[in-house]
Amino acid sequence: MIRVAAVGDVHVGPDSTCPLGTEPERIAEDADLLLLAGDLTRVGAVDEAEALVAALECIRGFPVVGVLGNHDLASDAGDEITKVMTAAGVTMLEGESTVVIVGDATVGIAGTRGFGGGFPGACAAEFGEPEMRAFVHFSKRLAASLTSSLEELETDVRIALTHYAPIEDTLEGERLEIYPFLGSYLLAEAVDTARADLAVHGHAHHGTERGVTPGGTAVRNVAQPVLRRPYGLYCLEPVSTPVP
Repeated sequence: MIRVAAVGDVHVGPDSTCPLGTEPERIAEDADLLLLAGDLTRVGAVDEAEALVAALECIRGFPVVGVLGNHDLASDAGDEITKVMTAAGVTMLEGESTVVIVGDATVGIAGTRGFGGGFPGACAAEFGEPEMRAFVHFSKRLAASLTSSLEELETDVRIALTHYAPIEDTLEGERLEIYPFLGSYLLAEAVDTARADLAVHGHAHHGTERGVTPGGTAVRNVAQPVLRRPYGLYCLEPVSTPVP
């Protein structure tokens, strides 16, 4: 059994308490790895990332994999935040993958923050003004990077880690008008094409925790305001089986 802890949208600032709760070191007892689904900071300031890694210091050496979110890019310091996180031992992904060994099993994580665009019947098209074409092209490019990074994994379990949502199910509770800015069906296509075992995302603070892609992959919205707990815990067998 592989135990995956995941959380997003912790929005840490210099004055924040530890986002993993009052006993963050317990995560090493609860789980085999931790996924961070973006929006690690409030406004993308480097000192906010430094506050986060200080809070995570007690679990240094524990496998932690993350992606950035839109808040982390708000101050144009995404590269600097990535460097701070990487120096603290967190594996940060953007169109890449990594492998974590859990006992005799291998867990592959492919990550991108993803982007918006909407869902079938209400999605943006790569047509019209240059700005709209650029928006959709960017979403397609990041989804394609998720497909390729998942497909290159030859592991017992494969997990897709994004900030933006791949399906509408986990957005239920948000205003319909903002769905196109919360995710894209292209991410679900990537997950299903590569036959991932689990997809984890954040971003939708008023959404729903559990959903499933059209191809049957379990999706979990791990935005902390949705979870209302320090992190979600999901168990996977090293074969393609449903997540409880």
